[in-house]
Amino acid sequence: MSTARIRVAPVKKTLHVDVPQANAFDVFTLRFDAWWPKSHHIGKAPMRQSVIEPRAGGRWFEKGEDGSECEWGRVLAWEPPGRLVLSWQINSRFTRDETVNSEIEVRFIAESPQRTRVEFEQRIEAYDAEPLRAAVDSPGGWGTLLESYRQAAEG
Repeated sequence: MSTARIRVAPVKKTLHVDVPQANAFDVFTLRFDAWWPKSHHIGKAPMRQSVIEPRAGGRWFEKGEDGSECEWGRVLAWEPPGRLVLSWQINSRFTRDETVNSEIEVRFIAESPQRTRVEFEQRIEAYDAEPLRAAVDSPGGWGTLLESYRQAAEG
């Protein structure tokens, strides 16, 4: 299998949430487990919790029901309430892969005191970049996940 990395067009999504900017950021990050589906895990054990540690350099990972932990990536930028950048080290087979060089950037832009525009972008550079992009941009991918986020933020 080749490990030469290919860069593809980023996956971009924009949504609006009817909550203040700080709330939008907090639900996405500090309450990540409240909206991330338990079915979307890569560890061997069923997922008990998904976590984004609230600091640059923090881990982005899951905790299994058996106590195991499986890292998805790292927090590259933690800039509340406006910006979050995460590394994504998961390949198109949805297994941890340190050769994947992918970043997720989320911007939270206040449009009014009670409305926030959320701009999501996943930049992908990996040996399996095209199938990975197809997977995360498919039905059940980021569009569905961000709708779950919107519902949690507004709920």
